[in-house]
Amino acid sequence: MKVGIISDTHGVFSKEFKEFLEPVDVIWHAGDFGGSREFVKEIAAFKPLIGVYGNCDGQDIRQECPRTQFFNCEGKKILMTHIGGYPGKYDLKALAMIENYRPDVFVCGHSHILKVMMDKQYDMLVINPGACGLQGWQIYRTAIRMDIQDGKISNLELFKLER
Repeated sequence: MKVGIISDTHGVFSKEFKEFLEPVDVIWHAGDFGGSREFVKEIAAFKPLIGVYGNCDGQDIRQECPRTQFFNCEGKKILMTHIGGYPGKYDLKALAMIENYRPDVFVCGHSHILKVMMDKQYDMLVINPGACGLQGWQIYRTAIRMDIQDGKISNLELFKLER
């Protein structure tokens, strides 16, 4: 399965990102959709969507997407939430979920900072795809795609676009 991972769209899902994500089977969105419920539906109409709401999302989006998602993808346990942090600097709520669920992959957003790293303590891959939208201070807009098959992750690719 080919997975696209985005976050912090803040109401912007431009054609360059759609082109990068065209080959994926599913999009994981780590929160701060921005816009409205219709914007969430626009992304879901493009590709099947698994998403969580972010701190900037209103009640309409919170009715479409939960705060966290825990699911299995091709033999990998995935935990996704918006505010998560990274190894050694996890948000306390995220850390409690990590300890409870013991995921293989932890996906979060919020910081607008792209990070892909292994957490050796929890033996999990931590992914923050950065920010796909225009709101914020980031220099680059970013997205990730990767393959997951038979419990293995491969072909991790980064898309980077100047603001």
